[in-house]
Amino acid sequence: MVMVEFSMFPLDKGESLSPYVARILDVIDRSDVTYRLNPMGTVLEGDYDQVMAVVRACFKELEKDCSRISMTLKMDYRKTEQSRLDKKVEKLESILHKELKK
Repeated sequence: MVMVEFSMFPLDKGESLSPYVARILDVIDRSDVTYRLNPMGTVLEGDYDQVMAVVRACFKELEKDCSRISMTLKMDYRKTEQSRLDKKVEKLESILHKELKK
């Protein structure tokens, strides 16, 4: 299972990019991939091919009317079928003996 955190946005559409980010989030939300939105990007979790298909679909959505697109992507693979989206934070909270801000 992979966890991918990525951020994608056009570079040629001015200062306010939220309409473009919203289009990407609609693509993600319509997929069957588990995700978590954060202020600086989105974390996707699942099978490598499924997750990368969602990233590709996001790119294709922006490519329709954007001449320049920027993306950052980092990936963590672990040979497991268990979800780690919540487990990683829970592990840190158990080490610190307190709940962290979310």
